Amino acid sequence: MHDIRTIRENPTAFDAALQRRGLAGMSSDLLAVDERRRAAIYGAETAQAAQNAASKEAGSAKARGDDPEFNRLRGLVTEKKAEIQSLTEQAALEDTQLKDALLSIPNLPLDEVPTGKDEAQNVEIHRWGNPRNFDFIPKEHFEINGIAPGMDFATAAKLSGARFVVLKGAVVRVHRALSQFMLDTHVEEHGLQETWTPVLVKEEAMYGTNQLPKFAEDSYQTTNGWWLIPTAEVTLTNSVAGEILEESQLPIRMTAHTQCFRSEAGSAGKDTSGMLRQHQFEKVEMVTICTPTEALIEHNRMTRCAEAILEKLEIPYRTIVLCTGDMGFGAQKTHDLEAWLPGQQKYREISSVSTCGTFQARRMNARYRPAGGKPDFIATLNGSGLAVGRCLIAVLENGQQADGSVDLPAVLHRYLNGKTRISAYGVLE
Repeated sequence: MHDIRTIRENPTAFDAALQRRGLAGMSSDLLAVDERRRAAIYGAETAQAAQNAASKEAGSAKARGDDPEFNRLRGLVTEKKAEIQSLTEQAALEDTQLKDALLSIPNLPLDEVPTGKDEAQNVEIHRWGNPRNFDFIPKEHFEINGIAPGMDFATAAKLSGARFVVLKGAVVRVHRALSQFMLDTHVEEHGLQETWTPVLVKEEAMYGTNQLPKFAEDSYQTTNGWWLIPTAEVTLTNSVAGEILEESQLPIRMTAHTQCFRSEAGSAGKDTSGMLRQHQFEKVEMVTICTPTEALIEHNRMTRCAEAILEKLEIPYRTIVLCTGDMGFGAQKTHDLEAWLPGQQKYREISSVSTCGTFQARRMNARYRPAGGKPDFIATLNGSGLAVGRCLIAVLENGQQADGSVDLPAVLHRYLNGKTRISAYGVLE
């Protein structure tokens, strides 16, 4: 959420930053509401002072037996009391309107983020590995002979409908191995603290990480008001909501493996085959809590953590900086990692790592106390490290062989009891 004081101080810069996101200037409307709110607050405070003075004078008039003056002052006290109530209610209404407006406005991009309308203006900053030269036409993951028996879309559709999958046998073993490998790497090599969190959260948690109010249709809500998390970003980030941390506690670097749930609203017709875009999936999430001055350093660090997973799995990828028109609502800057999928002959997103500055912290009222200073808002970062299902797809497609078998990356062998491949018949060997 934005700080109205910052908008007051430099509305031109605020509008210019939003313009880079393709949004018209909003400062004038916000400042008009803010002015009405402040005027009502000032009016209520002035009326309160007048009421207090009249009440004190009424006591003096009563003491000296001046009934006419006492009655006049008592009437003034009643009048001011009604005025205070009216102005307080007006201030509360204006405050709610201002807060609702601020909650609906996306974060401001950093100056270094490229300006653009959509993904066509994203900028590649790094590429690793060379796509393999196949001596046959590579298939998509769900078409590979050895994988088809373990990837059951028909049963999933019977149970739950479209965009679900039932994984079986060798395929689900590899899926589980991937998540364990990611967690172990992040904990043992990258210094992240493994955390296990609920997948059901209160509404305020979804507000804290900006899924609400703007993106309610993208998530699922239970009948008793809980929300199913779209990512562990929600729980990990909100773990410090309402707190004042000591600077010595920072940075806090966490990782969690969870189920994730997304309605995929607006994705009709996109990636309808296979398990690239699902309503229910698993992800190993990374979240960092730090001081604002350290946020960009941590952003690059988190990006490297995600890249390292792909490199260990020997999956070619590229890293891109998202342009202003393609960034997420809460991000100041985002790096996307795109893995090479031979079956589609293209790079597809497998991780998104974003720095949000103090945007989410203001929504959560999460602060830290600098040594010898006053509490200030923390910075929050989040990123996939990685999306397990999409990583499974990349492993299967890049390791496929002409006979329908799949050679698995060496780093996974110890998680599979020494098995190194999935045969053309769907068996770990």
